[in-house]
Amino acid sequence: YRQVLLLPLISILIDGLDYFIRFGDGAWHGTEAIHLMDAPLSPVCAPALHERLRRRGDLARVELLRSYRIDEWSLWFKAAGGIEPPNLRGWMFDSSLTLVEAAARGVGVALVPVAMFHQEIEAGRIVQPFDITAHTGSYWLTRLKSRAETASMKAFRQWLQVESGGYAA
Repeated sequence: YRQVLLLPLISILIDGLDYFIRFGDGAWHGTEAIHLMDAPLSPVCAPALHERLRRRGDLARVELLRSYRIDEWSLWFKAAGGIEPPNLRGWMFDSSLTLVEAAARGVGVALVPVAMFHQEIEAGRIVQPFDITAHTGSYWLTRLKSRAETASMKAFRQWLQVESGGYAA
């Protein structure tokens, strides 16, 4: 019932946009999706918290910060060798930016697309305690198929593809 009510609202919101960037598998009805970048997830935390994480199993004893995508930690633990994930509860965020900020402040360990936060890692604000990633989706540039691509849209798309490490066609 909710979905039926939200679809017209979403359609109204995106109808006026030239493009929108989405995270997922690239298969959205009525849209053309151009792959921008993969976004494998890996844990990050504050340097002080990193000292308590010697083994992957140590994550069961710290606060795991999570996004609204409830399966991400389970997928990461599976990629980490089938370790049983702890029961997740506590802080939930709707943005990777706020996840990283909370992790940098020592609130817990965040699971984020590390490629997007290389500057924070290089600056030492956050640490990637384990070099294990889980792939849960990619970032895509999308537009409604009903919306013709203009010259300025094409220029923007080409610039974004180059900046995201893709190619410009």
